[in-house]
Amino acid sequence: MPEEKHIFSMLVDNQPGVLSRVSGLFSGRNFNIESLVVAETIDPLVSRITIVTKANKPVVEQIEKQLNKLINVIKIRDLTGPESVKREMALICVRAKAEHRAEILRIVDIFRCKVVDVGRRHYIIEVTGDEGKISALLNLLKPMGIKKLARTGPLALLREPD
Repeated sequence: MPEEKHIFSMLVDNQPGVLSRVSGLFSGRNFNIESLVVAETIDPLVSRITIVTKANKPVVEQIEKQLNKLINVIKIRDLTGPESVKREMALICVRAKAEHRAEILRIVDIFRCKVVDVGRRHYIIEVTGDEGKISALLNLLKPMGIKKLARTGPLALLREPD
């Protein structure tokens, strides 16, 4: 069975050690975490953890069962499919030589990004979107010289019924 990327979103108690137990479950069973985002929800007693991993269907089911057994996990969902909204954010530091500045700004405009820092030899660009949008932007900026990149990995929420 082929491995596919899966996005797990879970609500957990906002307590010390919970993230360590969740990530320990992955490492203890030799599952790789591709990205991990955690933050408090609107309820200060609850945090949302979003984990991306690659696995085949039986392994995904095993991961879900094991996560559900953890005492501090309130709810877990696999938000891989089209029934969820997924977005990533990236900060990209790109070389901004005089001859490339106008082109970089055109690219930023086309991709509806934002320049959040300007230096004599660089721009830092903020972009939000799906994985494809961010990858396309990175491919266009590579020839100018990407100096640094910070990327969140996907965040996801289940779509609300109409």
